[in-house]
Amino acid sequence: MRFFVLLLLNAGLIAGCARQTPAGYQGYFEGEFIYVASPIGGRLEKLAVAKGARVDAGAPLFTLERASEIAAQQQAAEQLRSAQSRLEDLKKGSRPSELAALAARLEQARAAAELSKLELTRQEALFKSQTNPASDYDRARLAHEQNLRNVDELAAQLETARLGGRPDALAAAAADVSAAAAAKAKSDWSVEQKAQAAPRAGLVYDTLYREGEFAAAGAPVVALLPPENLKVRFFVPEPDFAALKAGERVRVAVTGHTDPLEGHISFLSPQPEYTPPVLYNRDNRAKLVFMVEAVFAGDAARDLHPGQPADVTLAP
Repeated sequence: MRFFVLLLLNAGLIAGCARQTPAGYQGYFEGEFIYVASPIGGRLEKLAVAKGARVDAGAPLFTLERASEIAAQQQAAEQLRSAQSRLEDLKKGSRPSELAALAARLEQARAAAELSKLELTRQEALFKSQTNPASDYDRARLAHEQNLRNVDELAAQLETARLGGRPDALAAAAADVSAAAAAKAKSDWSVEQKAQAAPRAGLVYDTLYREGEFAAAGAPVVALLPPENLKVRFFVPEPDFAALKAGERVRVAVTGHTDPLEGHISFLSPQPEYTPPVLYNRDNRAKLVFMVEAVFAGDAARDLHPGQPADVTLAP
């Protein structure tokens, strides 16, 4: 009898001293949320989603009151239209009726110059035949020269009127158009930011404001959880940690799911967890655990939730 007792005790000691290979590692699911906010504050006018709903990418989430932004947008649009009109007016030059008046005056000046030329020719002939005095010839010559200068002046005025604004004035008007366009773009952006849509498909994990409440600039209104942002965190003892590598495949078993999920290790923590305040000796090193994270492909974890416990094993 004493022999069997000693045999059982020895067997128990041997079994206790032998290192047991863990069947798996305990962990839980963790979500990386997308907090959707507006960069401009305002009263929450409409909340288009409810907590727990699933939305597609681009689905409207919420709208803040934006009467002031819409008014600024309309003002910027009118200022842009005004600046564009001024620029086009400078490019066109004088109006058609003004150009026609200048052209008519130029034709009159040319007719007067032609008439004075004929008069100068007659006075020159009479002066050479000593029929008329030199004073009549001088008056005819000066009158013709004056008419020629009038023709040149009116021709220059007509050409200038057709040119439009000066280069510096055109450049200034073009700069005004660019500034007005930038102000219009800014006002459009402000209006757009008051209505936010889902950047990715996922679960509406939480809504942080109710309709009628004031949401400060940058304050999250809706928390989204895309299925690909759900990961599992598990803790590995120090003796097993060195054998793990990023990218290694794992299987995650969840209560209620018949088939385990397939994932791969994405992160291995460089810091130990729950470290006791003692020296690192052989006995105490066994108490260290390291956090490891694994992710899933696509929407494999779509129906799981943060905080849900899981058992993780290495894939063969």
